[in-house]
Amino acid sequence: MAAVFRRFRAVQITVIGKTKLPSFVTSRSFARSSIRQDISEGWINKLFVRKIEPTKESHSRMLSDKGVIYALHTHNIRPDSIDKYLTNYEEIVNIINSKKSELKLELVGSWTVVAGDIDQALHLWRYSGGYDSVDRTQIELSKEEAYQQLFKENGKYLRSRYLQYLLAFSYWPPLTKRNGSNIYEIRSYRLQPGTMIEWGNNWAKAINYRRNNNEPFAGFFSQIGRLYNVHHIWCYKNLQARMETRESAWRSPGWDECVAYTVPLIRETHSRILRPTNFSPTK
Repeated sequence: MAAVFRRFRAVQITVIGKTKLPSFVTSRSFARSSIRQDISEGWINKLFVRKIEPTKESHSRMLSDKGVIYALHTHNIRPDSIDKYLTNYEEIVNIINSKKSELKLELVGSWTVVAGDIDQALHLWRYSGGYDSVDRTQIELSKEEAYQQLFKENGKYLRSRYLQYLLAFSYWPPLTKRNGSNIYEIRSYRLQPGTMIEWGNNWAKAINYRRNNNEPFAGFFSQIGRLYNVHHIWCYKNLQARMETRESAWRSPGWDECVAYTVPLIRETHSRILRPTNFSPTK
C-alpha cells in the first residue's frame, strides 16, 4: 500500500510559481469545496474525502430544521448511587413536565447504558421553540426552588455530567416514540471538520437501506458542545435483532458504497447499548 501511494504522489505534480506540490495538496489549498474528479473511479477514490461546493447558507440550515433544538444530557453515575439517582431524576422530570406547555420542553427518551460506558445515563430533551425555549427554560428553572434543590441533590450521585445541544438531520425519518420492550443503540461519530455536508449527502441515501425494520429512531449533529459530532440512535427488539438487521443491510446493493464514502470522514466512532428507564416516554 505504501508503494502505491509513493508512485501516486510521484506522478501527481503541479507547478505553482516555482514550487512543485502534489496536486491533491494544491486542490485542498485552493479548491477545498470542489468534489475531486481527477481520480479515476475505483478503490483509490474512496481514500479521499470529497469536497462540496461553497455556499452562502450555513450547514445547519442546509441539514436541519433549526426551529427544534435537542439537548442530550450524559450523566456518569457513581456505581453505588444508581437507584437514588434515577429516583431523583424522575422527580426532576415531573417538575419539568408540569411546565411543559410554558417551556415548550419535553423529554423524548431516557436510558441507562448496558453495554459500552456502564454506570451512565442519557436523557434526550426536545425544545420545540428553538433557542428561545432554551433561554426561557434556564431562566424559569433558576427561579424554581424545588427544581434547584433536586438538581443539587442530583450532583451528589454523579461523577460528571455533559450537555450537548443538537439539531436533527432533515433526511432522518420523523422521531416517533416506541412502545413495547426495546433496546436502543447510540452510535456516536467524531467527524473531520468541514465534512458534515458530505456526511449528510451520503447518509441521505444510506438511511433508505435501514428502514425495513423501523430501526431508525433519531439522527443528530452537534451545535453546542463537542462540534462535528454525529449521533445515530437505532431501536431494536434485542441484540439478536440488531445483529440480523445490520447483516441484512450489508446484503442490500448500494449499502457498501455508502459506507465506503463515509468511513474516510470519521475520526472516531463510539457505540453504546441503551435500555429505557421506567419514566422514559419512549420504551
